[in-house]
Amino acid sequence: MEQNSADSQKYHHHYRTWAERKGFSDWVLALAWIIGAFILFQITASVIAFVLIYSQNGLSGNTPNMADLVAEHLDLLFIGNSTGQILFLGLGTWFWSRLQTSAAERTSFLRIKLNSDTFRHLLIAGILIIALQPLVWMLSWLNGLIPMPEFFSNIQSNQLEMIQQFLEKDYSIWLMLFHVALVPAVCEEILYRSYVLRAFQKNWSIWPAIIVSGLFFGMYHVQLSNLIPLAFIGMILAYITWTTQSVIPAMAAHFVNNGGSILAGKYFPQSALAEMSPESMPPVSMVLISLAITGFIVYWLYNQHEKKIA
Repeated sequence: MEQNSADSQKYHHHYRTWAERKGFSDWVLALAWIIGAFILFQITASVIAFVLIYSQNGLSGNTPNMADLVAEHLDLLFIGNSTGQILFLGLGTWFWSRLQTSAAERTSFLRIKLNSDTFRHLLIAGILIIALQPLVWMLSWLNGLIPMPEFFSNIQSNQLEMIQQFLEKDYSIWLMLFHVALVPAVCEEILYRSYVLRAFQKNWSIWPAIIVSGLFFGMYHVQLSNLIPLAFIGMILAYITWTTQSVIPAMAAHFVNNGGSILAGKYFPQSALAEMSPESMPPVSMVLISLAITGFIVYWLYNQHEKKIA
């Protein structure tokens, strides 16, 4: 558990959060918001996309079905998706967290802060997320060996097909990076690494919090056939947030992960990165190198964290 400053400890002697006054556990409120934010985000994204698409096409007897309209206007679908994430995963989490902390300490509670080493940690986090890609590929392959209901396989196939269609259309690369990399990197990190990790940590200590928050992050994507690698990435991002005492390096790593996939898929569709798939096993040499570099960086981050709190 991270050590609080003397001022913070003194402050907590006379301030009780809404959750404490009402007798709610922090993890219960976090779980409730994970479910609530996901539902509100999905509803808002769908409604906004529907309104934008039909406002451009109108309602008439010759109107194509919704699937055709979505394929034709993927940019509007992503506008709805980004709006839902910003409103609920980002801003909604900011306001919800007030139930478990004071207004004065909210940014500290959510770890939205710059430290003296933050810029160095940005670089380290970026290198780490790149280095662990072969491990992620390996986990995707292992996950693919587990039989999954056809319903979930279809959901993942549809998601991947939609992103592929988005990349193939003549949209600005900056638009793609905004919707697929920047917005998720900020909003998902605020929800899972700023809020959920901290709330679970208050009740369960840091290691269970890292594991459970990572699992919920994996489930959030509704891809059972890709749950293990997504949960692993979530745990790594949680670990980065905890050891650096700031969510900003995790945001940068998340952006590099998503943005790198977008750039590879857009400009190098035949590259090794673009061809990584759950159906193929990565070369063992790549996995071993990835494991060595990832292990070194993870160990280095832990040592840096221990030195700061000593």
